[in-house]
Amino acid sequence: MDKSKIRQLVLSYLWITLASAVYAIGFDWCYVPNQIGFGGITGVGQIVNHFLPFAPIGTVVIILNIPLFLLGWRLLGGHLLFSSLYAMFVSSVFTDLFAALIPFQPMDPMLATIFGGLLVGLSLGAVLLQGATTGGTDLLARLLKLKMTWLPMGKLLMAVDLVVIAAVALTFRNFSSALYGVVSLYISSVAMDMILYGMDQAKVAYIISSRPKEVAQAILGDLDRGVTVLHGMGAWSGEEKQVLLCAFKQRQIVPLKRMVRAIDPEAFLIVCDAHEVLGDGFRSYQQNEL
Repeated sequence: MDKSKIRQLVLSYLWITLASAVYAIGFDWCYVPNQIGFGGITGVGQIVNHFLPFAPIGTVVIILNIPLFLLGWRLLGGHLLFSSLYAMFVSSVFTDLFAALIPFQPMDPMLATIFGGLLVGLSLGAVLLQGATTGGTDLLARLLKLKMTWLPMGKLLMAVDLVVIAAVALTFRNFSSALYGVVSLYISSVAMDMILYGMDQAKVAYIISSRPKEVAQAILGDLDRGVTVLHGMGAWSGEEKQVLLCAFKQRQIVPLKRMVRAIDPEAFLIVCDAHEVLGDGFRSYQQNEL
């Protein structure tokens, strides 16, 4: 293994470690002291800890994850299994460590719901970006993603976790706990999808101009972006027109608009959001990606 791959691997595990610490802080600070329903195996750990206070939540999570990791080994391969084992172990250790060292006090339940969902969602998204999971329903959702490729990870995880949140609410005999848990779960899934898919934002422009060749050459030369020429026709005029299609980075939107306006002030420009743009100049497709 060359130095660049070793450096990339070390950086990946540093990110997993940091994200696992944030996950543990979000759980210990926002969920546990406020008895907010938490999904997944960690939520099951909450239930076990409630009835068996001597059983730390992190330790329970490790034990319950064993069968899921055995299944993950068969379906996802060794690399994801090892990185997920590391993420699960580190997040569980951090969960028990922070709970033992820091006496987190209850806060306003809505604040705990919002910030707990944000911290957990952002941290899980960061872990998944590194090709790992924290085990439990994260791993289960990752396995389901193999069959339901069209569903975002956040939505898959939310569906799996709803059942556990209901069980946590029954355990604590607190219906409000379930309601807060559902809100927090939704915030978490949105934050996770933002990290997984929103960070890859790009734009697509459709340009209808009376000077299409000049506009296309400017985009190719100045912005270093490819242009596809589509053939269209004006519905009212019946005139044949060339429509330029161009995918570009978010930061290039202002230079593009200025460029088009300078060449043809009368040009018709439509700019749309685009996600997961694959190809030259963007990212490449990876098998079994999220």
